[in-house]
Amino acid sequence: MNNTIRELRAQHGWSQAHLADLLKVSRQTVNAIETGRYDPSLPLAFAIARLFAQPLETIFHPNQEIA
Repeated sequence: MNNTIRELRAQHGWSQAHLADLLKVSRQTVNAIETGRYDPSLPLAFAIARLFAQPLETIFHPNQEIA
């Protein structure tokens, strides 16, 4: 799943470690989500959306359309 977390984080001037602290996850988890190696759980995705005050659909984008 593609996402805009890196861009949103940069707009806020936050490091991966700071975002991880806010979300109560590890910095490695933030890195893995940003690079698309890990899809967050639904509760974590909602927490990310709340933190950035954005709808889920503006942050997370599927890699391909479902037929």
